Amino acid sequence: MANRGSAGRGLYAISVVAELVGTGQQNIRLYERRGLLTPERTDGGTRQYSDADLAVLRRIAELLDDGLNLAGVAKVLELELDNARLRLQLQRARSRGAGPQPGTDPDAET
Repeated sequence: MANRGSAGRGLYAISVVAELVGTGQQNIRLYERRGLLTPERTDGGTRQYSDADLAVLRRIAELLDDGLNLAGVAKVLELELDNARLRLQLQRARSRGAGPQPGTDPDAET
């Protein structure tokens, strides 16, 4: 896996994560199988979860509590990630002086 930074460094074993987020280890394994979560692994194959993984697990729990199924959760997480990437691209474009500035309407006629 790519460099995940300090928030993305695997620090926690699955038993600790399950206790911290209040779910079962089998649920966490299921989320991994469904592609909702990708923990780091040691050379021996042991899962190691990061603070970022904990945030994802908490978001999954929120979405499940809101009544979404795992397919819905996957779609929401995907859209949230896409939205964050687009916001970052927009911020970078604005900082280079390209694109519309905040408070302006690029479609407005002058």
